[in-house]
Amino acid sequence: MTFTAIDFETATAYHPCSVGIVTVENGVIVDEFVTLIKPPNNEYSPFTIKVHGIYPRDTVNAKTFAQVFPEIKKRLQNRVVVAHNESFDRNVLAKCMALYNLDYDELNIGIRWECTVKIYKAKGLKPTKLSDCCSAMNIALNHHEALSDARACAKLYLMR
Repeated sequence: MTFTAIDFETATAYHPCSVGIVTVENGVIVDEFVTLIKPPNNEYSPFTIKVHGIYPRDTVNAKTFAQVFPEIKKRLQNRVVVAHNESFDRNVLAKCMALYNLDYDELNIGIRWECTVKIYKAKGLKPTKLSDCCSAMNIALNHHEALSDARACAKLYLMR
């Protein structure tokens, strides 16, 4: 079981304000990375702030996506990528890369990632929100904190 789990928290639409990445080698978590990201113009939706509790004041001096991308790339390139509700995180990554003229194909991770929502839905778990899956599988979670979400997703994938 070798893969990378990722979770983005967004400020607006597909503009991330935080990313958490967990690297798993042979079933063991070997690396964790988390950082705040300054979204374009440091703009936030009041809705997203309510979800994750990250404010513009938290990212005013953070690196932009383009500045953080080398760290993301080295953890994702040529890997199996896993996310909870993968289409959301995949779209955040792809759209943000396009915004900064970065080539998604260079990551060599494919257009469809592994999805723990789909895996646990197929197992009959309802509902399949990350918090519900973690509760059912007895996994600790500080929900909507990017690293905690990515770590929980990695553990869910390992337990599938």
